Amino acid sequence: MIVRMNNKDSKFYTYMGKQFGSRAIQNKTGDRIYDDDSKEWYIYLKDNKVCGFVSVNKNIIKNVYAVKESYLKELLNKVNKDIVIMPSVVTNIYVDVYKNSKFIVSDSSEYKNFVIITSLQAENVK
Repeated sequence: MIVRMNNKDSKFYTYMGKQFGSRAIQNKTGDRIYDDDSKEWYIYLKDNKVCGFVSVNKNIIKNVYAVKESYLKELLNKVNKDIVIMPSVVTNIYVDVYKNSKFIVSDSSEYKNFVIITSLQAENVK
């Protein structure tokens, strides 16, 4: 199940509290996860446990994580359905999932462990 919430929702920290500051997530993604007020979170729950998430701030993806690529693909498909994603700097460990979820992936020498993704719909907005 995918839920959408922000840090004002009553169950947000019940689900996401352990994700913030998690060394396992940071080591896997090379990214730190923060609960900024301006983020909307798409959270993949299985048996009431967080198995992945994508955070978005003003049409830009900020954080990406999943224990299984299939969970992330579902999350990205939901995000892509709801929002036109503008160029977003995200961890490069899920490149194949981004491509399979119909995002345009641009490598950038500016970022060592990250790539830039954009939804196909954003190309039509330009």
